[in-house]
Amino acid sequence: MSVRKPTLMEAAIPIVAVFILLGIGYGVFGLSTHGLLVIAAFVAAIIAHRVGYNWDQMFEGIKEKISSSLTSIFVMIAVGAVIGSWIVAGTIPMLIYYGVKIISPKFLLVTAFLVTALVATFTGTSFGSAGTIGVAIMGIAAALGISLPAAAGAVIAGAVFGDKLSPFSDTTILAPTAAGSQLYDHIKHMLYTTVPASLLGIIIYLIVGFTTPTSSITSPEKVQLLLSQLSTLFNWNILLLLPPVIIFYGAFRKKPTVPYMLLSSVVAGILGMIFQKFSLKSAFTGIIKGFNVSLIPESSLPSGDIIKEISTLLNRGGMMGMMNTVLLIICALSFAGILSKYGAMEVILNSLKNKIKTVGQLVSSTVFATILMALATGSSYMAILIPGELFKDMYKEKGLAAKNLSRTLEDSGTCVVPIVPWSIAGTFMAGTLGVPTLSYLPWAVMCYTGFLFAILFGFTGFGIAKLEKESDN
Repeated sequence: MSVRKPTLMEAAIPIVAVFILLGIGYGVFGLSTHGLLVIAAFVAAIIAHRVGYNWDQMFEGIKEKISSSLTSIFVMIAVGAVIGSWIVAGTIPMLIYYGVKIISPKFLLVTAFLVTALVATFTGTSFGSAGTIGVAIMGIAAALGISLPAAAGAVIAGAVFGDKLSPFSDTTILAPTAAGSQLYDHIKHMLYTTVPASLLGIIIYLIVGFTTPTSSITSPEKVQLLLSQLSTLFNWNILLLLPPVIIFYGAFRKKPTVPYMLLSSVVAGILGMIFQKFSLKSAFTGIIKGFNVSLIPESSLPSGDIIKEISTLLNRGGMMGMMNTVLLIICALSFAGILSKYGAMEVILNSLKNKIKTVGQLVSSTVFATILMALATGSSYMAILIPGELFKDMYKEKGLAAKNLSRTLEDSGTCVVPIVPWSIAGTFMAGTLGVPTLSYLPWAVMCYTGFLFAILFGFTGFGIAKLEKESDN
C-alpha cells in the first residue's frame, strides 16, 4: 500500500478525537488520562493506516518522539530524587520552617512568583525550580492556609518566567534556533510581552493577598504547633543549604542538569544521615521511593502524635513517585508520534498559512498554530520547532525580524504547555506540586496572557521589529 498525504479531514480527526476524549472522559467522568490518550493514539493509528503507514512505521514515529523527550524524562526522575533527598536532609523542612516565620500570608503568592522566577532564571529549568523551591513554597502555603491552586499557579508562572528568559534554558535556545534569530536579541525582545504579562499576574496576586479574609488563614496556634513539630523532627544547620548550592553551581557553570541533581541528592542523603540521624536504608528509601514520616527515627519523634499537616507537607518525592507521570508522558507521546509520522500537523498548519494577509493575522496564526501543537503533542519542543519551520519564511516575506517569530513561539509554546493537562510539563507540575492542572491554570496568569499581548502587538504594530532593524533592537 503506497503512502499518501492525508487530507485536511484525515489530519483533523485525531486532534478532534483527543479533545473530545479528554474533555468528556477526563473533564466530565474523571476517567484516567492515560487510557484516554491510548484510545486517541488508536484513532490516529487508524488514520495513519488509511493513508498508507504500517505499524512498524508508526512505531518509529513513537520511538522518535520518546527519544526526543528522554532528557525531560530523566530530569523529572532526577527531580523526584532531589525532592525526596532534600526532605531526608531537612533542607525542604528548614525552608518551610523559616519561610512560614518570615513570609507574610499577604505576600505569599507574589513571593512564590518572584522566588521561583529567580531560581529558574539562574538554573534554566522550570522543572528544577518548581520541584525544589516550588515544593518548599507549597509547604509554606499549606502551613499558612493559603489556597494551594493559587500558590501552585504562582509557582508555575514564576518558573516559566525564569525558564523563558534564561539563556541556560533549552527552549530559550531552541526558539531562536528554529526561527533564525539570535539568542540575546530573542531574550531582549521577549520583554515586550513577558513584562506586562508578569506585572498583570503580580497585581492579581497582590489583590488576592490583601483581600483574602484572615479567617481563611490557618490559626496562629496551629501554625506554631506545626513549626514546633518541624523543629522537633529535624535539626537545622546552615550546611543543609549545600544541596541547593550544588545545583546552582552546576547551572552557573553550565554543567549537565541531571548529574548535578543526582549529586545534590547523594549529598542530601549523607546530610540526612549526619544531621537527622537517618539510617542508610531510610535515606536510600527517601531518594528512591519518596519520603514518609514513618522513616523518621524514634529519637526525633515529638511526645504527642505527629499532626496530619506534617505528613501532607513531607510525604512526597522519590524516583518512583515520578513513574505515573512518566507513563502518562509515554501515552501522550505515542499519540503525538503517530500524528507526526503521517504528517497531520503539517497539513493543518499549511492550510492555515494560505489565509494570512496582514502582520496581525500572521502573529495570530503563529499563536494558534503553536498552541494547537502544544495541545496535540504536549511537547514544548514540538510546539516550537514545527511552527517555527513553517512560518519562518513568511516573517521574512512580511519584512519582519526573526525575533518576532521566536518570541511568539515562546509566548504560545513554552508558556502554554505547562497548563495543558496531558503535556509533559503539565503532568510534571501537577504531580510535583500536588494540584491538578485545571485547578492551578487560572492562577498561572503569565502562562495565558503572554500570547494575548503578542496578538495585540501584532495588530497594533507595537513591539514589532522590522527585518532591517533586527540588529539594532
